[in-house]
Order: sequence, then C-alpha cells, then structure tokens
Amino acid sequence: MIVLWTDALLFLLVLTLSGMVAYMGRKPHMRRPLKKIAHSKSGMVSLVVLLFFLLIGLLDSIHFKDEGSHLNDVISVLDYLARPIQENSEKTYSAPFSAYQYSKENIMMADGSKFWGYPRLKYGGAHLDRPEEQLAGDIALKAFIGFSKGAALMLFFLLLLWSFYKDRHRHLWVHGTTKAVLATLFIIVTSFYTLVYLSAFYHVLGTDKVGEDVFYQAIKSIRTGLVIGTLTTMIMLPLAILFGIMAGYFRGWVDDVIQYVYTTLNSIPSVLLIAASILMVQVYMANHPEQFNSLLLRADMRLLFLCMILGVTNWTGLCRMLRAETLKLREMEYVQAAQALGVTRTMILFRHILPNVMHIVLISVVLDFSSLVLAEAVLSYINIGVDPTTYSWGNMINGARLEMARDPVVWWSLLAAFLFMFTLVLAANLFADAVRNAFDPRRAEHG
Repeated sequence: MIVLWTDALLFLLVLTLSGMVAYMGRKPHMRRPLKKIAHSKSGMVSLVVLLFFLLIGLLDSIHFKDEGSHLNDVISVLDYLARPIQENSEKTYSAPFSAYQYSKENIMMADGSKFWGYPRLKYGGAHLDRPEEQLAGDIALKAFIGFSKGAALMLFFLLLLWSFYKDRHRHLWVHGTTKAVLATLFIIVTSFYTLVYLSAFYHVLGTDKVGEDVFYQAIKSIRTGLVIGTLTTMIMLPLAILFGIMAGYFRGWVDDVIQYVYTTLNSIPSVLLIAASILMVQVYMANHPEQFNSLLLRADMRLLFLCMILGVTNWTGLCRMLRAETLKLREMEYVQAAQALGVTRTMILFRHILPNVMHIVLISVVLDFSSLVLAEAVLSYINIGVDPTTYSWGNMINGARLEMARDPVVWWSLLAAFLFMFTLVLAANLFADAVRNAFDPRRAEHG
C-alpha cells in the first residue's frame, strides 16, 4: 500500500470530522442544531450527495502498486474498479454514445480501396453490426438493464434496512426527511449503476483528444475537488481561529499586529501570490529531482502545496469575523465575571470564547468549501493550479477551451466537468444553508 501526503491528510480529516460530530452529539447545547439539520430535507439530501462524492474520493485515495502492470504502476482502488473504462481508449475524439470517431480520415477497406469517412470506434458500440439502425434501441435496452440492476440492488438494501430497524425506529420510516433521503439514494445508486453499466459498451460522455473516456476523467476529478476543498480548510482554520480570537480578546498591540498582517496579505492580489508560489514550488522540484522520483509524487506534492497556498491566502476573511465576534464576547457579563474571579486568560479563551464562536467557524467552513472547489477550476484554467497530469475539472475545462473554437465543437468535456462540479457545489451550498439555519443564533430565535 502506498500512502501519499494528501491521502493521509484526507483520511485524517475524515476521522477528525467524525470525532467532532460524535463529540457534538454528546453535548446538549449542540444536539438542537444537529437535530435541526437532521430534520431539514434539503440539508440531508445534499449531505447524501456529498457523502457519495466523499466515498468516491476515498476510494481514489487508497493507493497500491499494481503488480499486474509492466511498470508496477501505482493505482488507486477506484482505478482498479474502473479499469475496464480506463483501458477502453480510442484513437481520438468521439461523441457521447457514438459508435464512430468524431473526425473523418482515410479508411482502408477489405478490398484495399480507401474512402474518406468516419471510422468505427475500437470499443464504443463495437458490438453493433449496423449502428445506424441498432444504436438507439441498444442504448435504451442497456440503460433499462442497468437501471433494473441498480434498482434491484437498492431495493435489496432497503429491505435489509427495513428488517433491522422496522420495530426500533418505525417513526423514522414515515418521516418526510427519511423519504427524501431514500429517494435521493435510490436516484444516485440507479443512475450511477446505469452509467457504469453503459460504460462497458459505450463512452457515455465521449472521449477526449487522446481517446480517453471523459466519464472516467470526471469521476477521477472528484478526489482533487475534495482535497482542495477540505485540506485547504484544514490549513486555514488554525490560522483564522488563533489570530481572530487573539486579536479580539487581547486588543492593543496584538490586535494591531494581526490586523497589519491580514491587511497586508489582502492588499496583494491572491492570483499573483498563488502564481508566484506555484512557480517557486516548480523550481524547487526541478532542482531536487531525487525527492520527487515519480510523476504521481510530483503531482501529489504540487496539489498539497496548492492547498497550503490557498489556505494561507484565504484565512483572513474568517479571521476578521472571529475578531469582531470576540470583541463582542469579551464584554459579556460571564466573561467579565470569570476575569474578576481570577480565571486565567487561557481558560477563558478555551471555555468561554472558543465555544461561542464555533457556529461562525462551522458556517464559514461549509460555505468556503464550494468557493475553493471553484477556485481550483479557475486556477487550473490559467495554468497555475494542479499539475497537468492530475485529473481535475479545471484541467478538463482548460483542455476543452481550445476545442470550443473548432468546427464542429467538442463540447462534452466542458459539459461533463460543469455537471459534476455544479452538483458538488450545489450540494455543498444547500448543506451550508442548512448548517447556517441550524447554528446561527439569530435564525434559531425565529426557527
């Protein structure tokens, strides 16, 4: 098993979040907002979508050496499961569900003659004898078979769940949120199973310039989006919480220094700062090739550095909000009473200030996640994002932009990246709304 830096940090973050949720569940004052999230249909539906993306990201974060390959390549569990889709590469572009190549070329006939036309694909629709007549019916039939298998799998899972919990949690089965969650789960499982089943016969989202399956690229890009969104948050949180609370509580020269630091940082255009940092990292890697002896390691380190750079340039907004909230909290009566009774400053910060700003931290973290996923796409689009060999939606959009100018237009790479990114960002935003409604005290008074 091969453990990359981003793999280890991603699993550490998942374990930390699981521990935090378990800890919050035992605290009486945290149960109310957690229950409010659990009763929110949009919140739970978006959470199911996010967990589905997280599952794919975690499967793509378990790496090992492929003993079956000639070069002992390092692959992930997702690569192993999706190997048939990955290996069914064509020569070049092909449209979604097409049996023919997207561009014309000379085709050699059996009698030795040549003609100018669209050659058949090597894998996509290769089982069809007469694609013009059979294609639509075959796609419909295979989609129905894939949907039926996915539905049967989901029904088996639901029956299993029902047999275990029908007596103990009978009221949950008739709750509207439970029905919405199960319906979402049904749609995700059946849709994904149908697409995977169809991928054995067709390229459901087409192929790119080198003939690689676009559906496979979009699935592989999920991990990059999750790593950027989560690890960057993990890096910026300690800086924002520490400096924000210190500035608000101690005031004076501490506040002046921290304000000076984040004001100076904000005055530098973040794109220029990120570009300069990425170039420095590239120069360091070029000068120390012995430390980065594989493409995978180089790409992983660049991804990690990008998370660090984004974390360093994105902590100022949350820091400013925490400073303002701490300035208000330090004047509250219970904090004044603790100071009068001789409670140490460290204890006041940990027992009275930090717990009362956590709702701002939680809301900000969930809201920042989607903006960081979009930031990766923008940075990769201008070639200062992740390594070009890394699968990411930004790299897909960057690769597709030139093809948008050709005639006919190659649109499917852009559409695939947009659909997957839109789904992840929309789910994150809906979940952020549910978290904000649950943890914001002003909204709690009316809800």
